[in-house]
Amino acid sequence: MIGYLFLSIALIAGVTKGYCGKRISGKITTLADSALVNTVRMFLCIVIGLLLLFVQEGFSSLEVSRTTLLISMLSGVCSALFVISWLFAVKQSAYMMVEVFLLVGTVIPIALSLVLFDEKIRFVQCIGLVILFVAVYIMSTYNVSIKGKMTFKAMIPLIVAGAANGFADFSQKMFVRVGGVDSVSAFNLYTYVFAAAVLLVFYLFNRVKGGAQGEGGGFKKLCGLLGFVFVMSVCLYMNSYFKTLAGGYISATQLYPLNQGAAVILSLLMSSIFFKEKVNLKCILGIVLAFVALMFINLL
Repeated sequence: MIGYLFLSIALIAGVTKGYCGKRISGKITTLADSALVNTVRMFLCIVIGLLLLFVQEGFSSLEVSRTTLLISMLSGVCSALFVISWLFAVKQSAYMMVEVFLLVGTVIPIALSLVLFDEKIRFVQCIGLVILFVAVYIMSTYNVSIKGKMTFKAMIPLIVAGAANGFADFSQKMFVRVGGVDSVSAFNLYTYVFAAAVLLVFYLFNRVKGGAQGEGGGFKKLCGLLGFVFVMSVCLYMNSYFKTLAGGYISATQLYPLNQGAAVILSLLMSSIFFKEKVNLKCILGIVLAFVALMFINLL
C-alpha cells in the first residue's frame, strides 16, 4: 500500500509540473531558451536535493558507489533529453497527445525489467498492455481532430520525449535493484547534477551557434517565468523522488503503466479545465480504455 501512496504523491507533483510547463511553453521559442529554462530548473533541484540530503541523512550520504554514479548519469542524460523535447512536444501537439507518447514509453522499463531483472509479465497484464495501445491509437486520432494532420517534424519531439522518459524511468528501477545501500536522495541529487551539466553545455552550444541570429533574449524571458520554473523544480524533484521510492514496492509491469495511465486521466481533466482543449467521444473512449487497461495490469 505504501508504494501506491508514494506513487500518488508523484502523480500530483507530475500533473502540477505539467500545468506549469504548458503555461510557459508558448514563451519558449528556441532550443537555447528551452535549455536555459531547464538548466535553471535542474540547478534549483540540486539545491533542494542538497538541503533534503543534509536534513535527512547528512552530507556523508554523498559518497556513493560507482554503480550508482553511472546509473545517475544515465538518468541525468535521459532527464535532460526529456525536459527539452517535452517543451517542444507540448508546444506543437495537443497536451493529451504528449501524455499518450509518454504512455507508450512505459514499454521500455517493462521490457528491460523483464530481461534484466526477471520481473514476470502475466498473461492478463499482456491483455492490459494491448488495450493500452488501442487507447493510444484512439488518442492519436483525437489529436489529429483538434491539431490537424501530424507532420514528421512534430513527431520527433514526441518520440524523443517518450523514449527519454522511458529510459529515465528504467534508471530509477535499476537503482532500486542494483544501487545497493546508497540513498534515494543521493541518487536523485546526482541525477540533477548530470542533467544540469548536459543542459548547460547544450545551452552554451546553442547560444554560441545562435548568437549571430540574436538569440540573446533568453535571460529576459527567464526572469518573467521564474515563478513557474521554481514550482516546476519542486514538483520535478518530488515526482522523481517518490516514483523512485515507489519502485521499491511495485513491479515495473505495474508501476509505469499505472503511473503514466493515471497521469493521462489527470492530464485530461487539466487540459480540459485550464487549457480548454476540446473533449470529444474519441478522447473519452481512449481514456476509458486506458483505465480498463490499468485495471487488467494492476488489479486482475
